[in-house]
Amino acid sequence: MYRVVLVEDHALTRAGLGAALAEAGFSVVGEAKDGPRGLAEVRRLTPDVAVIDLGLPGMDGIELTRQLRQAVPNTGIVILTMHDLDTEVLAALAAGADAYCVKSTKAEGVVTAVRVVAEGGAYFDPAVAHIALRRVAEPAGNATPHPSPLSPRETEILKLVADGVGNAEIAQRLAIGLGTVKGHIRDILEKLSASDRTHAAVVALRRGII
Repeated sequence: MYRVVLVEDHALTRAGLGAALAEAGFSVVGEAKDGPRGLAEVRRLTPDVAVIDLGLPGMDGIELTRQLRQAVPNTGIVILTMHDLDTEVLAALAAGADAYCVKSTKAEGVVTAVRVVAEGGAYFDPAVAHIALRRVAEPAGNATPHPSPLSPRETEILKLVADGVGNAEIAQRLAIGLGTVKGHIRDILEKLSASDRTHAAVVALRRGII
């Protein structure tokens, strides 16, 4: 059972997330309502994942993430925020966040993010995935490319995914059926051992495949 600490200043939000995570099989081992207390709790408990609100009193989520990345590097970090601003997404990534969820997302989305991060992956809300992928892609030009397990068509499709293009538009751009696109994406996920579209694009960018 994965252990989670919630750092969120709104009690109702904490309670809702805690209930959703418990129902999904996670153990919520600690909670905090501000940045300094969150830092102390996560350092004390060293959970598998810390879910952190961006707009915390005392110390914002970006600074808290930065400090936790140094203090407990093996704890995954999921950022929660009301906003989908490029600057906030990029700041969270630069600080070392593993996932970014907009609060308007249903609780199931946060549960998915926590699960993916607990298992060593990266997750970004579909509303901000294209921002995150651009950031991950920046150092790829200097990386040594890994041999690609993908076919040329799969690579072409994954590049479009990384640009934030949806399945229907991919089908239209490439003049292929929507079912064909979905089939290629299933094959891509299997070949890259990825949990979802965003994770596949992150894996491919980090390996220099795309």
